[in-house]
Amino acid sequence: MPQMLDNCVAAHPESSLVDFFGRVYSYRQIREEALRFAAGLQRAGYAKGDRVGLFLPNVPVYLAAYYGAMIAGCTAVNFSPLYTVEELSAQVADCGTRLMVTVDVPTLLPTAVEVLRHSGLEKLVVGRFAAALPFWKGLGMRLLRRRDLSPVPREAGLSHWTEFIAEAEPEPVDIDPLSDVALLQYTGGTTGTPKGAMLTHQNLTANARQVVAIDPQKGQRDVIVGVLPLFHVFANTCVLNRTVANGGTIAMLPRFDAAQALATLDRVDATSFPGVPTMYQALLDSKAMDGTDFSSLKVCISGGAALGAPVKERFEGATGARLIEGYGLTESSGVVSTNPFDGDDRTGTIGHPLPGTDLRLLDKDDPHRDAPAGEPGELAVKGPQIMQGYWNRPDAAAHIFTEIGGELWLRTGDIAEMDEDGYVRIVDRSKDMIAVGGFKVFPSQVEAVLLENPAVKEVLVIGVADTYHGEIPRAYVVLHPDAVADGPDLADWLNVRVGKHERVDSVVIRDDLPKTMIGKLDRKALRAMVADAA
Repeated sequence: MPQMLDNCVAAHPESSLVDFFGRVYSYRQIREEALRFAAGLQRAGYAKGDRVGLFLPNVPVYLAAYYGAMIAGCTAVNFSPLYTVEELSAQVADCGTRLMVTVDVPTLLPTAVEVLRHSGLEKLVVGRFAAALPFWKGLGMRLLRRRDLSPVPREAGLSHWTEFIAEAEPEPVDIDPLSDVALLQYTGGTTGTPKGAMLTHQNLTANARQVVAIDPQKGQRDVIVGVLPLFHVFANTCVLNRTVANGGTIAMLPRFDAAQALATLDRVDATSFPGVPTMYQALLDSKAMDGTDFSSLKVCISGGAALGAPVKERFEGATGARLIEGYGLTESSGVVSTNPFDGDDRTGTIGHPLPGTDLRLLDKDDPHRDAPAGEPGELAVKGPQIMQGYWNRPDAAAHIFTEIGGELWLRTGDIAEMDEDGYVRIVDRSKDMIAVGGFKVFPSQVEAVLLENPAVKEVLVIGVADTYHGEIPRAYVVLHPDAVADGPDLADWLNVRVGKHERVDSVVIRDDLPKTMIGKLDRKALRAMVADAA
């Protein structure tokens, strides 16, 4: 990872790497800050293999801390800015994080300070959010919006970023890219307790190179809107590492606001915008869409959840840009496959595997053999981006890998089918299947039908207990703002369009549906909410 950054700095040192609300940071500036952070780590006694936590939103200091930790030979650990004290403390303890970096905003600093006081964390390094902004915006925040900044307390073990980084070159560290862990990336926890995926320098750089290899912006002007959270594996590869590898610019935003994202896209003449489906829906719903110039926008990438055809069609029609769907996992460093940027884009599929990546479908009952020809199976992946295992969880790693023909394959837990041209379609999560009187129902297939109703904006289908069938599907929907519909009418509309075993017992209309930290609809959280209510 340090070598990848060095190569890009050598090629274009003064090119813009980050645009933060109009303040520009060059490749040289980010690398120099990363070197100083690495030297500060070494001066403070941190060495190869030590875990350095990043409890940060999308801010320039993230890049310096991320690459600086790796320059020092340390392992970076991404923590969600949405974590509570309890959640953050648990992951700090799980991976043995010794030092953490955060910024002085009310949603982060108080939580980080509590973790410093009551966990095994040794050091907290705090950056100044306002200092990263253009001068007048930073001054305005300090004078007029002080509520958006959190006072930094005097606390044992707490240092300001500017005090911690050293005016020195770090000592060189020998790194084995194939075995040394660059990043601990925790799984989202939507299917169980979060686990730390061990991603090596080779895993991360390989995935960045794989994504760049198929990118139509390779060698051309490349300005990406970086509003996907960098702590998440999707953005870590598709926004950060891929842009560094390609010599592009990240127009960085700390959080998603549709109007602000559109204004940024317009201001910087962005060429790409990666996001999750709910983000694209929010952009379409924004009044700012009509006044935005999309003439520079070429490619948008959707991941994290299935992209509905209506959203794709509306977004492409409104912007003139291509919106393609890809697929990946935490355990794969971010990306496994994508639809072609040019050529046959098949809506509803995850396209073809990236270069150097192999896929196969496993028998749903025996993961040591292939699925019968023409039948769905569990998707398995092999490639240079696949993790080394889970941190301190050899039991979990043994379960997620399967050996076939002397090779290890990563089991994704996703049931998929493949057409004659090699396009892969995810049918559903194996754990999400609903058992209805001996029949298997895939929630995503029922959801896809409901999304065809013009009144339905978002939908999740889960299984609920039923005395006769064991389980039965139930749909929870959010309507479009001006839609007029009720649950019984939607249930009647749906049930004549699906198989008998797929029919729902009811459609429940809600104001919103739970989402994960990157905006993906959260089926696990919905199930928990329904169980609690029952």
